[in-house]
Amino acid sequence: MKKKKIWLVSIILGAFVITYAEVKVILWYYNSQNIKKEIDSIYSSLKIEEIYLNKEDYYVNPPQKKVLEDPYWDYVKLPLISVDFSDLKTKNSDTVAFIKVSGTNINYPVVKTTNNTYYLTHTYNKENNPAGWVFMDYRNDINNLDDNTIIYAHSMYDKTMFGSLKKILTNNWYQDTDNYVINISTEKSNTLWQVFSVYSIPTETYYLTSNFGSVSSHEKFIKEIQNRSVFDFKTTVDTNDKILTLSTCKNDFEKIVLHAKLIKEQTRA
Repeated sequence: MKKKKIWLVSIILGAFVITYAEVKVILWYYNSQNIKKEIDSIYSSLKIEEIYLNKEDYYVNPPQKKVLEDPYWDYVKLPLISVDFSDLKTKNSDTVAFIKVSGTNINYPVVKTTNNTYYLTHTYNKENNPAGWVFMDYRNDINNLDDNTIIYAHSMYDKTMFGSLKKILTNNWYQDTDNYVINISTEKSNTLWQVFSVYSIPTETYYLTSNFGSVSSHEKFIKEIQNRSVFDFKTTVDTNDKILTLSTCKNDFEKIVLHAKLIKEQTRA
């Protein structure tokens, strides 16, 4: 009799586990499809223009010209993107930017609110969805850049949001030097950023510092995040550079992090 009870309990538990897993798969598929519909809706009316501005007037904190091997001089000649925000702001007034990360699927409007939790569970249309959206740290001001501007998103299995950011840790991504740039467009400016560090790290908050109380702490931060990089980008970075940080989950215990510096900026009329 005892063996029969154990056998029966095992069957019930097994059925529960299978049912739970099936429900999770169904919910994941449902949420994923909703996200893709939103993305398609955004792209259907999105207006993006490429702008070539090679004048040095637009260059930001260039290294000494005698250091000609610095890749800054190659990337600064690349085009900016300029996005029409009229339709995006109608869809979501929290929209503050549009980001395009070369070598990934990241090509989204960026939102910001008064905290770093809302868009972990809400989509661009502000619907409840564990896929969330791409959002900027509430402490940052995209129109008055801090020392370190931080953008977050979930790492989705279907490669939406920051799901494709895992590519930056692979040799295939690193070997293609066209991947080392990020475009950001806002209502006030169009900017180009050059990647200088990529890595994974156990969950922490140090790299999420937005401003520094002293030059020495700022210098220490720059040196630390450069030393963490799994690849050498041969790029100079100093305290006059504005830094962009992208952060997402690698798993339950680690983050994937990318750092880039501002190299080109056009103020929009």
